[in-house]
Amino acid sequence: MGNTLDGVRVAILATDGFEQSELFEPKQALEEEGALVSIVSLKPGAIKGWNHTNWGASVDVDLTVAEASAEDFDALQLPGGVMNPDKLRMDKKAVSFVKAFFDAGKPVGAICHAPWTLIEADVVRGKTVTSWASLRTDLENAGAEWVDEEVVTDHGLVTSRKPDDIPAFNKKIIEEFAEGVHRRRRSAAQ
Repeated sequence: MGNTLDGVRVAILATDGFEQSELFEPKQALEEEGALVSIVSLKPGAIKGWNHTNWGASVDVDLTVAEASAEDFDALQLPGGVMNPDKLRMDKKAVSFVKAFFDAGKPVGAICHAPWTLIEADVVRGKTVTSWASLRTDLENAGAEWVDEEVVTDHGLVTSRKPDDIPAFNKKIIEEFAEGVHRRRRSAAQ
């Protein structure tokens, strides 16, 4: 592919309990394509991942959600895990941060349980999405059409179901993040 995301600024919003593979693998894929990735969280320092059934590796936080602004980023990636999005959806600043990406028409990737935060931000109504299967009713009640597919894209929103879907998810977020940046650059030039 070759650095399709050179200079693209991507925020990964997460907190303690993020599914380890759903943060680290997309982060690595984005950085390999040239993206400038920042970890945004509820607290400074480091946050600890969840590795399937136990605590996993930690990652350093670059900005707290109180310090971050969606204006400073081109795209947003939301890892899953059960604890992570459950904590994020209870934080008003985190929810506002997510909503701001949608309000600005910027691309967003969400995997596994991450759509819980999208529901709280009220941004899934009328969209076709996928997620971990247990979120189906929550997403449908929030106005989304839920489908059981490896990866789904709807107007810049990329969703996937689980860690097994990460290769397809990574490929699609790279495409959508690149396209979203190009679309905004074309609009600004006109």
